[in-house]
Amino acid sequence: MTRTVYINGQYLPEAQATVSVFDRGFLMADAIYEVCAVLEGKLIDCQGHFTRLRRSMAELSMNLELSDDALLEMHRTLIEKNALDEGLVYLQLTRGVVDRDFAYPPEDTPPTLVAFTQDKAIVESALAKRGARVATQPDLRWHRRDIKTTQLLYPSMAKMAAKAAGADDAWLVEEGYVTEGSSSNAFILTQDNVLVTRELSTDLLHGITRAAVISLAEDEGLAIELRAFTPDEAKSAREAFMTSATSMVTSVISVDGHLIGSGAPGPVADKLRAHYLEHSRAHAM
Repeated sequence: MTRTVYINGQYLPEAQATVSVFDRGFLMADAIYEVCAVLEGKLIDCQGHFTRLRRSMAELSMNLELSDDALLEMHRTLIEKNALDEGLVYLQLTRGVVDRDFAYPPEDTPPTLVAFTQDKAIVESALAKRGARVATQPDLRWHRRDIKTTQLLYPSMAKMAAKAAGADDAWLVEEGYVTEGSSSNAFILTQDNVLVTRELSTDLLHGITRAAVISLAEDEGLAIELRAFTPDEAKSAREAFMTSATSMVTSVISVDGHLIGSGAPGPVADKLRAHYLEHSRAHAM
């Protein structure tokens, strides 16, 4: 089945959905994006993703005339046209088409908005069942990681370096502390049953799933500390896990080859994953 792709107000077969070579997203990575998970044909946490999209737009002085209701309708139309039951909807907004220049184009330059669906097994994830192995890599990204830009080359490099080391993913480390994963937020559960994850700042992405999981953990009565932690703290933790729109809650079972706990997905992470799935289904749109 040929996918239907959204581009600037049109729904087109993917082979016909093209963007100009002069688009600033292509030339300058002058673009932001969001990814919404889809379960049973419905969107998960989409309002949080739309809110973060607006925040990224404001930080980069980008404009988009579409309302959140219009964005929701576009997402739902893509899901319907592609008969998507489980997977994701990817949205990307660029500053538009203009001759190459480091200076921003005039404010009235029309932006480019594209979106597409992708089938992906989220609930029955093989990685979530066995747990992820991570390898630490230096965090060499720019210092506005709170803006969800398409500048993803270094996270890709870090992920590939982790895979070359026999791991599934990377945890990025700066000044001795874990910032986040290559495409996820990082958590540990201490031996004293305190859930630790880094506080929000420009150093990391303000994860939508992260926020939901923290709220669910509070409902479970878990003590929570918002602070940075070291790789050694992670290695000595009772459990560790990562969160993102597509991984939801996925246990981390080793760091740099050092097993965490029993070396299997932990009960707290598994419980939070189950609660998150239940919460997501109940509030899906």
